[in-house]
Amino acid sequence: MSTLYYVLLFLVSVVVTLGGCALFTNAIEWLGKRLGISEGAVGSIFAAIGTTLPETSIPIIAIFFGESPEEVEVGLGAILGAPFMLSTLVLPILALLVVLYARAGKRTSQFHLNYRDVLTDLTFFMIGYLVALGCAFERSRLIHLIAAGGLICLYIYYMKLKFAPSWESEEGGGELDPLIFDKTAPTPSHVMIAFQSLLGLGGLILGAHLFVMAAESMAGLFSMSPLILTLLIAPLATELPEMSNSFLWLYRKKDKLAVANVTGAMVFQGTLPVSLGLIGTEWVIAPSALTTMVLAVQAVGLCLLQILLGGRWRPWLLGAGALFYIGYTIYLYAN
Repeated sequence: MSTLYYVLLFLVSVVVTLGGCALFTNAIEWLGKRLGISEGAVGSIFAAIGTTLPETSIPIIAIFFGESPEEVEVGLGAILGAPFMLSTLVLPILALLVVLYARAGKRTSQFHLNYRDVLTDLTFFMIGYLVALGCAFERSRLIHLIAAGGLICLYIYYMKLKFAPSWESEEGGGELDPLIFDKTAPTPSHVMIAFQSLLGLGGLILGAHLFVMAAESMAGLFSMSPLILTLLIAPLATELPEMSNSFLWLYRKKDKLAVANVTGAMVFQGTLPVSLGLIGTEWVIAPSALTTMVLAVQAVGLCLLQILLGGRWRPWLLGAGALFYIGYTIYLYAN
């Protein structure tokens, strides 16, 4: 098929994703309000888990239902590519958008966050991902299984912490727009909220799937390396839901939801999919893939350091994390 077809497929995937994003973000905000849950928990749990479904399905299918070593490698690439993408590309893009929106007069040039939430998310991610990184140097099957169990427990504890009443603080994300599917209702029903959430999530998944198809086809057309496709292109496609949701929330000055959607997804990706990899594979990581783990840890470490030393994120400094992604991409292309 022609390049024009793939370009059109890409554009359709973006339109479908943005439509799903508008429905999902609107519904998930109302879900949080109806359940009396903090913005941080809504973004880091509900929105994050919902939007990580597309990429989580890839390693499950590849590892547990694949029949070749190549398929297992695809699964591992999907597991490791997502945290790398979120930490070195998505967070820097959020910082860039804050600056661009500010220059356009749409908002201020600083993040407005509850940094306790951000510190918690990034700390949980670092703990989980450092365990995963350590297991790459340990061949003991027993240790891998113990680590997998520990990561699952870590995420359960994280959810318990987020849903604790004492965690609901520093609220105030502004008035909610009416539910798109029930604009006349001052307080929409749980049924309508659930229906719109599922339809929006379906749009996000379909859009990501179309994006993956376009990316894979373009990679084949231009004889792109499978490693680049697995670690860079596929995660870029499957992280499209998180990016779309966060970009929209950031534009609407809902910084807590925008950032929590990304950092919450990082906690999820650094624990549960990793545990699947530890259980279903030998967890033998190629050097090039291992590099993404190290870079993700370094990028998140710098994000944590900014908060610990300065008390907040500076967009220009957070955006500098993209150098990890750009440098790694150039390295793969050169080799």
